[in-house]
Amino acid sequence: MRSRYEKVKPRAVFVHGAGGGGWEWAIWQRVFAAHGWRSVARDLLPVQKGLADTHLHDYAQQVEDWLRDDADVHCDLLIGASLGGLLALAVARNVEAAALVLVNSLAPSNVEPRPACRDYAEIVPWGSARSLSSTLRAMPDTDDAARLLAFRRWRDESGAVLREAHAMRLDAPSCPVLVIAGEVDADVPVETSRALAHFCSGELFVVPDASHVGPLLGREAARTAERCLDWAERTLAARPVVQ
Repeated sequence: MRSRYEKVKPRAVFVHGAGGGGWEWAIWQRVFAAHGWRSVARDLLPVQKGLADTHLHDYAQQVEDWLRDDADVHCDLLIGASLGGLLALAVARNVEAAALVLVNSLAPSNVEPRPACRDYAEIVPWGSARSLSSTLRAMPDTDDAARLLAFRRWRDESGAVLREAHAMRLDAPSCPVLVIAGEVDADVPVETSRALAHFCSGELFVVPDASHVGPLLGREAARTAERCLDWAERTLAARPVVQ
């Protein structure tokens, strides 16, 4: 049987992590564009009442909307990092994602081990209280340009979103999954990513010496995106059309 993806390049939809934005995916988007892929990397937005009234389901609905706003797209590769990985996992079945890539993803509550839940304020001031020194500590495997970009663009986050993310329980997805883990990620340990890959019956790729944001913004970001793209094209090409 032929593949349903022989003549159609699927679109990559990127979902950023907490306190970040679509800008995190610029390197990956360039890599995917060089191979003829379309991509979307938008910012998750607070609700009209403000960030303190924003909940996890508000973000999940936005991700679903991104995947449904183009009638010409026949399938999607859904890629999420950190909180964005959990969101991608949460909506995968609803939007019939063709495949999932989870980068240093938060794990659902039914996957162990996981980091303990922090005592988040109503609004987490990652943007308003940011400092260059904390940005440098969080990004040891990036260059000065990436650190300055992140420092300028970190944003505050909803504490409710983060608390709800820690409590979210999910079923395993039915599509193929690749889990990418930073070897020295201090926020999502490799053991958590390994357990998540097992939960999803997926593959695990560990990026050597990579931090939490390293696979997206670090010195190995382009190479990591290339490896992800190779996996995606092989995986999607192997899926047959049922006549």
